[in-house]
Amino acid sequence: MASSKNNKILTVIQTIGRSFFLPISILPVAGLLLGIGASFSNMSTVQQYGLESIMGTGTLLNHMFLLMSAVGNAVFANLPLLFALAVAMGMAKEEKAVAVLSAALSFIIMHMTIHELLVFSGQVLPDGQLASSVIAGTVGTTLGIQTLEMGIFGGILVGLAVAYLHNRFYRIELPVVFSFFGGVRFVPIICTLASIVLGVICFFVWPPIQRLILESGALVVKTGYYGTFIFGFMERALIPFGLHHVFYMPFWQSGLGGAMNIDGTMYYGAQNIFFAQLASHNTQHFAIEAARFMTGKYAIMMGGLMGASLAMYNTAASNKRKLVGGLLFSAALTSFLTGITEPIEFTFLFVAPLLYVVHCVFAGLSFVLMHALDITIGTTFSCGLIDYVLYGVMQGNDKTNWIRLIPIFILYFVVYYYLFRWVILKWNLPTPGREGEEQETKLYTKADYQAKKEREAASSSAADAKPAEVPAQPSAGDAAFERDEQMENIIAGLGGLDNMENPECCATRLRLNVQDSSKIDKATLKKAGALGVVINGNAVQVVYGPVVSVIKPKLQEYIDKKRAAQK
Repeated sequence: MASSKNNKILTVIQTIGRSFFLPISILPVAGLLLGIGASFSNMSTVQQYGLESIMGTGTLLNHMFLLMSAVGNAVFANLPLLFALAVAMGMAKEEKAVAVLSAALSFIIMHMTIHELLVFSGQVLPDGQLASSVIAGTVGTTLGIQTLEMGIFGGILVGLAVAYLHNRFYRIELPVVFSFFGGVRFVPIICTLASIVLGVICFFVWPPIQRLILESGALVVKTGYYGTFIFGFMERALIPFGLHHVFYMPFWQSGLGGAMNIDGTMYYGAQNIFFAQLASHNTQHFAIEAARFMTGKYAIMMGGLMGASLAMYNTAASNKRKLVGGLLFSAALTSFLTGITEPIEFTFLFVAPLLYVVHCVFAGLSFVLMHALDITIGTTFSCGLIDYVLYGVMQGNDKTNWIRLIPIFILYFVVYYYLFRWVILKWNLPTPGREGEEQETKLYTKADYQAKKEREAASSSAADAKPAEVPAQPSAGDAAFERDEQMENIIAGLGGLDNMENPECCATRLRLNVQDSSKIDKATLKKAGALGVVINGNAVQVVYGPVVSVIKPKLQEYIDKKRAAQK
């Protein structure tokens, strides 16, 4: 019973984390616009490079860069709304468009309700000024509404409430006289009423929570390097469980990551502070209090994992080095450029879990080094070369101390290379190219790691014993569309159409919930190109790598056509 309950909780957390990925995936583009726009509309930068004639105040390029900066800044300023929409969409079972509309409506109504209560209670005066008793920074502006400063927590709360109401009522049947308001039309109605109640509750409940968050953030700041180390260690340690987004986002987007007044406006959260400073022409040096929660990953992704890859290549059998070199070069280049590290990290997590713990320790130490050396390079999605150049090099060494990071790259490369090489040879670890002749030479994934844990926990199970299911053959109704063997295998491997719920994807994995996880057929999924399958209760992750961004919409379209053809 306890195990089942834990699985349900984990499923919900993973679903929320999966929903986070959509707004997070927007940040690189917004950050690119803001980074380039703010850099080249800053007159000190323009003068530094002698570009006043083409980028000076009033020029066409100056207006273009100001526009880019404003657009990027608008995305970061409205992240709470984006999280409300994304969580509602990600957790809605069907009719997701209705859930998104309801979330937008509910977000506005909740904050308008809070505003009216602030006015009624005298905290916001008739002229819009704040009463002297209001703690600085606790009241801000969201979509032009003066309201409590709730950040992404407000958006997540609205998203969860709307998703719950949507899933419960989108099929409701009302008496004939009210039937027009039944079904999906009832969802925005009930959400409107619920968001008023939610606004009232938040008006009374959020201020003490807000104070607790700010005090917790102050505690993290007071712990200095210890707090920085713990953050860096935990951020890496939670990756195998898929919970790292849930861990670091509050530090990036709420008072846990600090608070700062920039050009007369209070900003909360490390990433919000960094990008507010990026957009400000008054910034002389980015705040280490914010950057300490971001910069530490650069040394790992651009230095350490390069050394680990080279160590695995040099210790591979000579007859397999060509194959291993191709695999590792691709994975290492991806990590270096974009910061996507899964293929490398999960490979040594699979063959040597203790080595992954050491990796987490070095990650924590990297964050501490950045903190101690006052290296202040922000990030959007990951810490690869693209972000390093955009938020480090282009901003100037005076603002970021990006040059100090170069010897740390070299240090981490050398330390990881010799450490990994020594451990691999000392304990004869089966890293790629060192496995038996009968084993496939490959980079391991999260799915392989989870499968290994399952095998160690139980030598046999009913699910493993059953024969692989034959992919479903098309019925007479399927003739209405062209049959796709890969899509058929995915559907069959996931237990059929009726067993699947809400397929979504992150950077490398197809994620969904299933009715019955015992129907999952890993062999059939691997025939469809899956690198591995992770099953946690009813939450399933099918690993495909970056190509999943193509597979997911193709699968959804195929499912829709198949269901239509079967009617």
